[in-house]
Amino acid sequence: MGETTTIRISRDTHARVTRLAAQRHETIDQTVGKAIRALRQDAMARDLAAALTDEEAEWLDADAG
Repeated sequence: MGETTTIRISRDTHARVTRLAAQRHETIDQTVGKAIRALRQDAMARDLAAALTDEEAEWLDADAG
């Protein structure tokens, strides 16, 4: 692990992430990093699942040649 910093979280959240990291045999940093990645992936999935706008549909239907 490179440079570190401190973030303020509740004692309850700290206990939960510590317990989760231990169950996964990871460091807290690894667990938090994976949680952040999962949240980003979830946001991307929601964006991809959204209906296309008329402009997006028109662009996709455009002739490439």
